[in-house]
Amino acid sequence: MNPYLNPQRIRAALRALNLRPTRGMGQNFLLDGHVLATIVAEAALTSSDTVIEVGPGLGVLTWELLARAGRVISVELDRRLAERLAAEFRDRTNLALVQGDVLELAPADLLARAGAAPPYKLVANIPYAITAPLLRHFLEAPVPPELSVLLVQWEVAQRICAGPGDYSVLAHAIQFYAEPAIVARVPASSFFPAPAVDSAIVRLQRRAQPAVTVADVNALFRLIKAGFLHARKQLGNALPSGLAALGVTIPREQVVAALRAAGIDPQRRAETVTLAEWANLLAVLPESGV
Repeated sequence: MNPYLNPQRIRAALRALNLRPTRGMGQNFLLDGHVLATIVAEAALTSSDTVIEVGPGLGVLTWELLARAGRVISVELDRRLAERLAAEFRDRTNLALVQGDVLELAPADLLARAGAAPPYKLVANIPYAITAPLLRHFLEAPVPPELSVLLVQWEVAQRICAGPGDYSVLAHAIQFYAEPAIVARVPASSFFPAPAVDSAIVRLQRRAQPAVTVADVNALFRLIKAGFLHARKQLGNALPSGLAALGVTIPREQVVAALRAAGIDPQRRAETVTLAEWANLLAVLPESGV
């Protein structure tokens, strides 16, 4: 049985480290064995797998990963926790522990430090405060994970997996590269200390090819961001001002004409527009440096 699921052990470890969990660091420690088992099962780990774990904390998930994967690379920002992990798992030869900010560490560099090579999986209870930038950091990297199984806030999981009518910039940024699915809802009581909101286990399967083909991915996401800057407005009005805010000036009548040419009613709102429609719109917009 995983020894790091014991609430008394968690409290004792935190006292020994003189560490008070903070919301800013996303330090909520999982103590639900069923949730842990679900994460591990969804990751479908074998001895040939390399795993990157972000925010290992006291090691509850690390312990499970080390028992199943061939190589585990754990990245911990808090120096006190990193030192404890190094001591706790000093006999585990398949662990590479990195102390640092994962957002400043390229996935390819993390693999190289551990003497590993792609493919790899990303499996983690990630700090909530950096969920969106962390996902993009990995999915947009030259060496992205083939599979990600993550604990995230429930509301963020819903946004990631949203469909027409509920799209966001985050949903498109994730769905461009991966097929997301919510595996299970996780109550706040599954953590110590309990966060203010429920969480979810999310599974992201990397697409063999991006969801849509465009000549310039950055231009596509600048266009999408422009559309969402005034998301409550109809696109015929929102998009010209959104583009202008990003330094791209296209007359409203040309934007409306482009929307119609792409098959998008100018009266629609950004949250209803699919990735394919955004790609079509980018293709018919006037040469503008979007």
